[in-house]
Amino acid sequence: MEEKTIRNRCRCREGAATGNYPVCFQEVLFIMYGSPLSGASRKLMLLGSGELGKEVALEAQRLGVETIAVDRYENAPAMQVAHRSYVADMLDGAALRRIIEEERPDYIVPEIEAIATETLLELEQEGFRVIPTARAAWLTMDREGIRRLAAEQLSLPTAAYRFADTLEELREAAAALGFPCVIKPIMSSSGKGQSVCRSEAEIEACWSYAMEGGRAKKQRIIVEGFITFESEITLLTIRSVSGTSFCAPIGHVQKDGDYIESWQPHAMSTEQIEQAEEIARKVTEELGGYGLYGVELFLTQDGVLFSEVSPRPHDTGMVTMATQDLSEFALHVRAVLGFPIPTIRLLSPGASHTLKADRESNHFRIGGVKEALALPHTQVRVFGKPETKVGRRMAVALSTAVDVEQARETARQAAELLHITYGE
Repeated sequence: MEEKTIRNRCRCREGAATGNYPVCFQEVLFIMYGSPLSGASRKLMLLGSGELGKEVALEAQRLGVETIAVDRYENAPAMQVAHRSYVADMLDGAALRRIIEEERPDYIVPEIEAIATETLLELEQEGFRVIPTARAAWLTMDREGIRRLAAEQLSLPTAAYRFADTLEELREAAAALGFPCVIKPIMSSSGKGQSVCRSEAEIEACWSYAMEGGRAKKQRIIVEGFITFESEITLLTIRSVSGTSFCAPIGHVQKDGDYIESWQPHAMSTEQIEQAEEIARKVTEELGGYGLYGVELFLTQDGVLFSEVSPRPHDTGMVTMATQDLSEFALHVRAVLGFPIPTIRLLSPGASHTLKADRESNHFRIGGVKEALALPHTQVRVFGKPETKVGRRMAVALSTAVDVEQARETARQAAELLHITYGE
């Protein structure tokens, strides 16, 4: 394997953000390597192997990278396309360390929040490269870390919030913030455990729901003042050797905290775009590293508010597989590998709409694909998950059109044509 290191002028203060490089210059490693499985290839390990990780693995393989998928269950989507896979409890630091030390990956890429981040911090100190950084994975693992960073350290505008460890503390927080308020587990995914509490009478039920939906056995919750927003968006933000880049804003609709549909571009004023990009730039510069971040924002009459950030491709960003010349997954992999990011082109307005399961089963089929694909400018991605669960995303329809409204309607029609049949 031949390695060549060159110096490029820094345009994004990478060194200041990560401590790995001087402020004005970056060490950029361009590597020539052999084919996967040859012993001379670059290795990328996914921690979490869902539908987003599957697309990351495919994009990495297109650039000659050897991929390893890790998840808590067998036959996860990315495992079906990766060169190798492992099943492990993602919160078991010792188990993760054993796999990582055995494989010695060049890039460790977390794809979910619920990971033993303390182990990632240790491994990064030992010389492993965690994407985008172990600190970013650690801070964004739970809502408290990232909210305190955004609101208290960076002074970004957010909803009013409090934290609670007990039902009584929740009552006090809700009384202080007023009703309605939003109650979320400190750590959860896909909206699990998240609810709107509209009165004191609902507090106990909301607490129980948060406890059921939280991950990593954490009882702590965040209580947020209810925000009356015009819309909510995802601003995909890419940090790379080329600096900081932004995709066109993505609008989305959530139900119970989980995304149902998304579209790109979302209509915003010049002032809103400038505010959104400034918030995204500040929080991602602080988190550092190379890769794609999904920054969630609220658009309100009083301006743009920060909501959350994910240091990885975002579920609402699946729409970019149809709308952009480079999808969010291609952009993430390019940034991770140290390759330049060109001007990101929006080829067409487009939309995505999900297919979700309504029950638990390991005997099911997905139908309606032929009918959905008969709609104009429409694609379907069936994720290949081995079993259904209530509310679990199983596929997505992607449509493009002359405008967002038509794309949303076509994607909705396509998703309605898709269906799950259960049984032998």
